[in-house]
Amino acid sequence: MKIKVKSLEETKKLAYAFSKALDKNGLFVTLTGDIGAGKTQFVRYILENLNVKEKITSPSFVILNEYKSPFFPIYHFDLYRLEEKGLKSIISELREYSKNGMLTFIEWAEFAQNEIPPDSLKINIKYDDKNVDIRIFDFKATNTETKTFMENFKKEVIK
Repeated sequence: MKIKVKSLEETKKLAYAFSKALDKNGLFVTLTGDIGAGKTQFVRYILENLNVKEKITSPSFVILNEYKSPFFPIYHFDLYRLEEKGLKSIISELREYSKNGMLTFIEWAEFAQNEIPPDSLKINIKYDDKNVDIRIFDFKATNTETKTFMENFKKEVIK
């Protein structure tokens, strides 16, 4: 499912729909796309909607940020700065944080090679070819849980 957003306000609304579609099982989400396209901002808006009280920051330099919400634990990885050795050092965390009952975001998931769980929601965010102020969010479900999430998400987006 592709969605065009023309402003931060529309991104915020999309994040609200995303957070409303989540259930108690959480989700494993991969984020790929253009640098500066809004991966971290989208996650930030989702976490705000999930009543995260801590300061929400980019995990670019720390690789992993952990947050608490009233719903489930939340983990936010950024793999951009990891090389092969660095990735090997966090593989157990990637696997551990892919279980039910938590929400995990992996930015720059393309660097994770084959360590992404098969049941993950894939989001690619890129700039529109004709207007750099417009972002295109492309959501892809890969398995049963994420397909169920996408059904709920579509309902929320249409509201």
